[in-house]
Amino acid sequence: MRTLNLGILAHVDAGKTSLTERLLYAAGVIDELGSVDDGSARTDSLALERRRGITIKSAVVSFVVDTVAVNLIDTPGHPDFIAEVERVLGVLDGAVLVVSAVEGVQAQTRVLMRVLRRLGIPTLVFVNKVDRPGAQDEDLLRSISERLTTGVIAMGSVAGLGTRDARCTPYGEADPGFSARLLELLAENDDGLLDAYLEERPPAYPRLRAELAAQTRLGLVHPLYFGSAITGAGVPDLIGALTELLPAAEGRSDGPVSGTVFKIERGPDGERIAYARLFSGTVRVRDRLPIRHAEPTAEEGKVTAIEVFDQGEAAARSEAGAGLIVRIRGLDGVRVGDPIGTIAPPNPRARQFAPPTLETVVVPGERADRGALHLALSQLAEQDPLIALREDPVRREISVSLYGEVQKEVVQATLADDFGIEVTFRETTTICVERPRGSGSALEIIDTGANPFLGTVGLRVDPAPPGSGVEFRLGVELGAMPYTFFRAVEETVRETLNQGLHGWRVTDCLVTMTHSGYWPRQSHAHGTFDKSMSSTAGDFRNLTPLVLMAALTEAGTEVLEPVHRFRLEVPAYAYGAVLPVLGRLRAVPGEPVPMGDVYLIEGEIPAARVHDLEQRLPSLTSGEGVLESAFGHYAPVQGPAPTRPRTDHDPLNREEYLLRVLRRVRSDGSSH
Repeated sequence: MRTLNLGILAHVDAGKTSLTERLLYAAGVIDELGSVDDGSARTDSLALERRRGITIKSAVVSFVVDTVAVNLIDTPGHPDFIAEVERVLGVLDGAVLVVSAVEGVQAQTRVLMRVLRRLGIPTLVFVNKVDRPGAQDEDLLRSISERLTTGVIAMGSVAGLGTRDARCTPYGEADPGFSARLLELLAENDDGLLDAYLEERPPAYPRLRAELAAQTRLGLVHPLYFGSAITGAGVPDLIGALTELLPAAEGRSDGPVSGTVFKIERGPDGERIAYARLFSGTVRVRDRLPIRHAEPTAEEGKVTAIEVFDQGEAAARSEAGAGLIVRIRGLDGVRVGDPIGTIAPPNPRARQFAPPTLETVVVPGERADRGALHLALSQLAEQDPLIALREDPVRREISVSLYGEVQKEVVQATLADDFGIEVTFRETTTICVERPRGSGSALEIIDTGANPFLGTVGLRVDPAPPGSGVEFRLGVELGAMPYTFFRAVEETVRETLNQGLHGWRVTDCLVTMTHSGYWPRQSHAHGTFDKSMSSTAGDFRNLTPLVLMAALTEAGTEVLEPVHRFRLEVPAYAYGAVLPVLGRLRAVPGEPVPMGDVYLIEGEIPAARVHDLEQRLPSLTSGEGVLESAFGHYAPVQGPAPTRPRTDHDPLNREEYLLRVLRRVRSDGSSH
């Protein structure tokens, strides 16, 4: 039996969880439809998901269509949980993008389709809610073509649009208009069909249908189906398209093991459960499975249990092969995003969405145990790596990074429900970044001057193109000293750059190691190791922050804040009231575009001001304003540069740094 790993993606409230329920019902996996509104949806298992009626964590269910086993992954639609969606993208064979026939193309819809097309993931479009008043068909189809992709074609029509009796009829060979539209679309990617189109020689319908499947599997075109997840209208046509138009999983079960972990859960006894897609090979219980997050020092875990998804349930198996989504127990050191197996997964997909741009301090309740809070937050960060924790040992505070206010509520509820810890939060602040203004260099030489460490480190910092991140290069020969010392320098450089001159993460820079030196291992006559005469990796880890920050100080840095792109629809009568508010919020709007009695305004606004605009818009527009926003880029901060308190030993203050580090070194019994 073939396998299809399918993602369901949508803007929040478009109906993707309801569609998941309908697919399971149609396949005979469940006997009764669950409801998002009353909290009985099968994939919304968290208490908060049931209370809020939204998906927060991705969930996997399965069903069979003909000879294809479909592993369906329901993903969150709210932009605060975009990190969950990102992790799923790397394990999909295909996707269904759900669009509401009533609300139309929304902000998250555009973000998701842009990424799906960029990654070339074969995608079908399902226009849901055709039974609701206000549902659109032709107008929405034009909007999708203009705002999502021109490579879309409707695969059927709707009768009784906007009523409970809405019916969806698929197009077929007997519909000449459909064949003509199909030929016109497919000819854009096929020279043979283009010749037939220009010469008005329409090919046979089976030829068009076969080419539709081929181009859909390549992510070039996107068949669109109208329907209703609530009534079931149009769903049988979508189910048929899953097996006809989307590609099945590939990979050899007799090859080397290769997979990717996309989700981590904790079992009832606290054990880690890893959700992974297997691209090749076979994993068996009691196998020792390499975890490739720490190359070249790989880690291993012993597989103690394997579960696969079978007709809606997770079933225990002694082994699982290529193409499957599995749950594995026993990989204690595994993290989200880790490759597993003896070879790396094919075509690993880099991060597609912007990192969180907000941060808040978690304040424990009066009776909360700070140690228990730290452990709980660490487990949450383990399940969602983008909830980055920052600890301030001086203030005894823990900060978490977030996408939005709803995510803050989820963290608060999860800590209360799962860990029994009550917390509140400080005011949310914006996360800035730093970039080097120019170039700078610094050097510390072994056994010279005030250098107390047995190592020579020289570093140069140079600006790099925006979006390039941090690159480390060697300007000295690799054989000049042991590789572990070079690796210690590189790892420390990357760690140190998490806090720049103003306390923000430094990005878009090139760091070159210009000098190196060490003392080889020395021993006394009786053969014991003498630390006072021998360099260790610790010397380089302790020295590198001083050298790097001295070089960065010479280069100087610029603080940049996140800026969102926005799309704002306001009634024409409210435009005059909205415009000055945009100015006060430091937004830069473009020329307004009149659309009947509504103005469309697009532009940019600092991320820190988006929440203010959201709060003020209803009163300015009598509730008729519609705002969409998404991360656009980083831009230099206007005015004084904001700072963030440091949480390290502060290598910018040499005296204080050495006092703290050397005290720690001596307490470890390794002073020299």
